[in-house]
Amino acid sequence: MITLSQRREVGEFRKRYRWMALFVVLVFGGIIIRVAQVQLFQRDRWSGIAQQNITKTLELPATRGVIRDIEGRVVASNRPSYDVYATPRLLGSDDVDRIGSLMGLSKQDRNSLQTRLDELPPSRRTHQLELFSDIDREQLAALETHLAELPALDVVTVPLRDYPYATLGAHLIGYLNEVNAQDLERSSDPSAYRSGDRIGRSGLEKRYEPLLKGSRGFRRVVVDARGKALVGTRPDSLEVEMLKKPVPGHDIQLTIDMRLMEAFDRAFRPHPSGAAVVVDIHTGAVRALYSKPVYDPNEMSSGLSTKRYAELTGDPFRPLIDKTMYETYFPGSTFKVITALASLEDAVVDPMQRVECLGSLKIGRQKFRCNKRHDWVDLYESIVQSCNVYFWELAEQVGIERITRYAEAFGFAEQTGIGVNSEAKGFLATREWYIEHYGAFRIGYTLNTAIGQGNTRVTVLQLAMANAAIANGGTLYVPQVVQNVRAPDGSLSETFEPRIKREVGVSPQHLDLMRRALNDVVQEESGTAYRARNRDGVGVAGKTGTAQVVSRRGRSEESSSAWYLDRSHGWFAGFAPAEDPQVAFAVLVEHGGSGGASAAPIATSVMQQYLSEPEPTETE
Repeated sequence: MITLSQRREVGEFRKRYRWMALFVVLVFGGIIIRVAQVQLFQRDRWSGIAQQNITKTLELPATRGVIRDIEGRVVASNRPSYDVYATPRLLGSDDVDRIGSLMGLSKQDRNSLQTRLDELPPSRRTHQLELFSDIDREQLAALETHLAELPALDVVTVPLRDYPYATLGAHLIGYLNEVNAQDLERSSDPSAYRSGDRIGRSGLEKRYEPLLKGSRGFRRVVVDARGKALVGTRPDSLEVEMLKKPVPGHDIQLTIDMRLMEAFDRAFRPHPSGAAVVVDIHTGAVRALYSKPVYDPNEMSSGLSTKRYAELTGDPFRPLIDKTMYETYFPGSTFKVITALASLEDAVVDPMQRVECLGSLKIGRQKFRCNKRHDWVDLYESIVQSCNVYFWELAEQVGIERITRYAEAFGFAEQTGIGVNSEAKGFLATREWYIEHYGAFRIGYTLNTAIGQGNTRVTVLQLAMANAAIANGGTLYVPQVVQNVRAPDGSLSETFEPRIKREVGVSPQHLDLMRRALNDVVQEESGTAYRARNRDGVGVAGKTGTAQVVSRRGRSEESSSAWYLDRSHGWFAGFAPAEDPQVAFAVLVEHGGSGGASAAPIATSVMQQYLSEPEPTETE
């Protein structure tokens, strides 16, 4: 019995032993598989986590590309901004109070900072967190004095966008602000932007964002358990990854001349709002895009307060709107040039035939009034003196279809293609449009179109480009504001050549007739811009315009300024020098009244400064 019992026990032991051996083999097999998985297949992941535990990574932001004008003047650059970062897991219990004391924070701000840190998830506590941005010099000095005692903190110098000319050219240059969730989702490169980065929101800053922004770098430092850097003790395996230099953005040179922009800014001081455009007639290069009033891009980039935003949006002169290309206006008598060319080119009228102007024209029961009595005038004189009666008589013969066709040839009712910001097309009403919207077509619609009223709307940029085509012999260019792009090493990356949109299809002799008429608008005593001429200076040719506005009487925005907002807009568009044109321009003074009294003096004085006076140089 004893022997049988022993045999059973030995058998039972052997059976258990086999199970135990199998268990041990499975356990060790699992360990070996896991080790192989970690060492072979997940090496990069766990190596990265291990390195995070012994290293601290500081991001090195890229320097954004500089924007310069045609003469090399800086219009958008970077200044140093000092940002404070912290690694939350390395912060001691008293560190927040100490940081608050050094930064001069109120008790409420210190509590807010502590709450912000306490709410961080554990996975985020090992990453650097931006505590403060763009601190002042006193705060910087206080922190740098005690950085050795606060190993969790780092002060990083970050380039912050700076606009030396402030409001001047702000709509064109644009501004930056912080990226949002939509920006991060839309980005094709997940590493291109991170929370806290800034991105171009408007103007050239937005249009050339990929070229201007550059790419960030980083610097890794080996630290001990308290976050203190261990200089000279870095593992060799980390040496390769310790530094990646940031790549600066490309620089952009514009066709804009800031000296010309400053001249317009001085000339517009008596007027609360308006716009001006100057272009090179031989290339389409834009020399000035001036809009008033305007925001300060420095203020926009740093973040607007609710109060300041309300001030900008509530301003009746709309500083957020680019009046050179986004807003449209009735062109007034500046449009008579197009009507005249349409009649000449299609031989509808004899330019020598004279029409009597008694100060008004009655059609049916409606009476159309001219600006004064001109007696007998031909086409040439009607341009010089801006006789409405002549053009009303002419409109009946020309017809709205011809006027619209030639206006379209000169670039109206279509975007110019400048490629910056939102650009309005303007509008030219056709016979079909009037029938559709008013039920019938009346001759009065053609009369209004002939003198740039009714439903005809243009942008300041379109009018400048049209006058450039008149001045250069009939070539309509695409306006360009960028001359070239340079790589970070200074080499030329891209140059933008002139682009022709079309030939307007008007004969040289008719264009020459119009240029001579526009010259006499300024030089002849009977001309509407005679008082604004430069007596002994640069000759300027152009057409004045006084465009009526839609009355605000009875509207909800009636205010103390309503009388001013009901005044007509003043226009002057043409080219200079008159005898050898180099640039074309269009100047609009919103609610300035007569174009001869408001816009023409601005244009002639600015052309005098720009084309005759040398640029002032610094003296030692």
